[in-house]
Amino acid sequence: MIVENSTVPPTDQPALRVTAMPADTNPYGDIFGGWIMSQMDMAAGLLAARHAKGRAVTIAVDAMQFHAPVAVGDELSVYADLIKVGRTSMTIKVETWRRDRFGEATCRVTEAQFVFVAIDEDRKPRAIEA
Repeated sequence: MIVENSTVPPTDQPALRVTAMPADTNPYGDIFGGWIMSQMDMAAGLLAARHAKGRAVTIAVDAMQFHAPVAVGDELSVYADLIKVGRTSMTIKVETWRRDRFGEATCRVTEAQFVFVAIDEDRKPRAIEA
């Protein structure tokens, strides 16, 4: 599935904003996709824990798509949107946008859906309070 890469990021505040650093690169000088995915997981986890009012863990990542590379010095803004809530689980749509360090142009670089489950002290699924 090909998704048109919009140049207008979401209007909400990002869940997470970070600068891509040299330590985050692969041997070709591009930022590792796994590093970007970890930033997305952190952003989704912040939203999941807040909504679940407690601990929540990632159980799945669906439809991960990379649209554009990220370079050292780019500012990454990660947006998270709660799109579905079950009895113990939450589905969160996550988009990552890049902005050149010295410019204003933006570009969506990744998107995915993360699924989290709320857990109790024994690490067992628990119901999410309404």
